[in-house]
Amino acid sequence: MRRSWGAIVGLAALLAGCGGGGGGSGTVAASPGAGSTPAPSPTPTPTAVAGCSLRERQDWAAAQLREWYLFPETLPSTLDPTPYGTVGDYVDALTATARSQRRDRYFTYVTSIKEEDAYYASGQSAGFGIRLALDQTGQRLFITEAFEGAPALNGGVDRGAEIVAIGTTAANLRTVTAIVAAEGSAGLTNALGPDTAGTTRVLRISDAAGTRTVTLAKTDFALNPVSSRYGALILNDGGRQVGYVNLRTFITPAEAPLRAAFARFRAAGITNIIVDLRYNGGGLVSVAELVGDLMGANRSTAEVFSYTNFRPEKAVENDTKFFAPQPESVAPTRVAFIGTGGTASASELVINAFIPYLHGNAGLIGGNTYGKPVGQIALDQAACDDRLRVIAFATQNAARGGNYFDGLAGTVEASCRANDDIGYPLGDTREASTRAALDFLAGRSCTRIGATATSAANRAASIDHSVALPPSEAPRELLTPERPTTPQREVPGLF
Repeated sequence: MRRSWGAIVGLAALLAGCGGGGGGSGTVAASPGAGSTPAPSPTPTPTAVAGCSLRERQDWAAAQLREWYLFPETLPSTLDPTPYGTVGDYVDALTATARSQRRDRYFTYVTSIKEEDAYYASGQSAGFGIRLALDQTGQRLFITEAFEGAPALNGGVDRGAEIVAIGTTAANLRTVTAIVAAEGSAGLTNALGPDTAGTTRVLRISDAAGTRTVTLAKTDFALNPVSSRYGALILNDGGRQVGYVNLRTFITPAEAPLRAAFARFRAAGITNIIVDLRYNGGGLVSVAELVGDLMGANRSTAEVFSYTNFRPEKAVENDTKFFAPQPESVAPTRVAFIGTGGTASASELVINAFIPYLHGNAGLIGGNTYGKPVGQIALDQAACDDRLRVIAFATQNAARGGNYFDGLAGTVEASCRANDDIGYPLGDTREASTRAALDFLAGRSCTRIGATATSAANRAASIDHSVALPPSEAPRELLTPERPTTPQREVPGLF
């Protein structure tokens, strides 16, 4: 059965990635029947509008959950909304049981229709244009990626730089260590200021060029999902050509550069592919399906990419996605998927889809993924600019494999443990995870990733402490606000 969500009036189906409190964040969305985001976007409306009082919005959210939530047995039979000051707090309380069971780790939430539509349509965001992560001590803050066309990279700040201190002026700089000691990691989010254009911060930066102070102002920018610097490369591994594609997020603007990348791989006769999803928290289902199709030149239209399953009383909405080879498609013999705890949702959907076909020739490289085999639909209350993202379906691959709530390390048939080496650019053959991916593709030996849940403690426990790591390769945790914006859910660590 092909996509059948046309019956869900006003909804958009979505595979959401990590929410607040995880190693990353993300959401995979596809609107009814087409895989696009809803339009047009309403402007925010004051809550004084009829039907938009706090209690009315809370009651509306509870009703949607009772109709669509994938785990209805976990919802309390009654729960007074009065003690909860926001709709989001009430939704958190309603879904607390599923969260305690690790089945809904802040994947169900309320967001702004306008904000979300702007992100999925164009990657629109406001910020410095950097991705941040804390080291294992929680005391050092590093830039793991900087985005083209955004203030940080334009100011000469890139991957590998450490933020030593933050202030609103050079006179009130506070060290990262002092901020974390006083307020925890949430203090860093506060110190970096609101994600609004014009917010200015002074940062003391330490990188290969030395230590200096820079002043950056947040601006509106469109996130390029496939980097113009390293998003699509052909790597040379001892005379053997390997296609490398780095996808930051699954949004509509990714489609054209993805097609161009795979057309280039196809023209070069490349059959060994690295798909770098190490920080990719999710995005549109339609783009995830396109990635599958672009690696499905030898798949028939009768072969299953994925199954989508709603709860039994909503089974009419179940769907089967078949492969649809494209003019740019390649037929890979081996694929290395680079992942970390920030790899979630749509990223995991793509990896999982190839296991039944490539088996041990599809390898997970780096670390265990987040663990998000379920997805959301979007329910809109337009007058209030409320969009409720509700976990409503689970996904499976062609072999009916799913349920990887503790990450894909225990599901994939092959994996190679590697560190994320911020001492080198992404896609550089000297970078540890890229090097390990090349080794896997060449059949060289490696150490398997431990199949542990992707909590910070378990990730730390999976590190081989008998090997002294250089600072650039030390384990890090992507910095995630308690209440991330839509872009921060999809691009974990974004500021």
